[in-house]
Amino acid sequence: MMKTDKEVQKDVIAELSFDPAVNQAEIGVEVKDGVVTLTGHVSNYSEKWNAETAAQRVAGVKALVIDMDTVLPELSVRSDADIAQSVENILRWKTFLPENAVKIMIENGWVKLSGEVEWEYQRLLTIEAIRHITGVTGVSDNIKLKPKIGSNAIKAIIEAALNRRTRDVSQNIQVAVQGSEVTLSGKVLNWSDRYLAIHSAWNTPGVSNVKDHIVFTN
Repeated sequence: MMKTDKEVQKDVIAELSFDPAVNQAEIGVEVKDGVVTLTGHVSNYSEKWNAETAAQRVAGVKALVIDMDTVLPELSVRSDADIAQSVENILRWKTFLPENAVKIMIENGWVKLSGEVEWEYQRLLTIEAIRHITGVTGVSDNIKLKPKIGSNAIKAIIEAALNRRTRDVSQNIQVAVQGSEVTLSGKVLNWSDRYLAIHSAWNTPGVSNVKDHIVFTN
């Protein structure tokens, strides 16, 4: 049975309260036609990211709108130059990326990333490392993946991965590949199935972009 908006709102609030990395009292939750809007002010970017992730875990959430601000406590405010130094250090210590693979630009605490890496896990590891740095108010990810293999091979690898993991998802997801860009379409029951499909596409060598056209069944 499909959840009502009030039921989705109640479950999102409960999930935010359940997550120890989130201060639910700082976050408002509004729901209309299954679209959840998170509002309020959080004290760091990591908490904002965790709130978004928590909301996505809730069944019945069709889309997520983020209207939260990151308002740093006075002791956490740092200059862009200080943040840049911390970003460079943590990338060197934790990611082991080739030198100059990722370019960094910072404006008012917001980190903008660009460049090219070989694998999707390297891109995710870079973002994961940065979002915990004191003073960071947000992250824009423009890192690209270097293409490695042809379109037909990419499509076959993604479809095989989906089929290995769950036939229910593989039978309802269509995979289209143009160059190094993958488009996923079809219907799934929940966020977990959608994440599985997207994760399978991003983990395929040669994929530089994934377009998500997956919808939820009613």
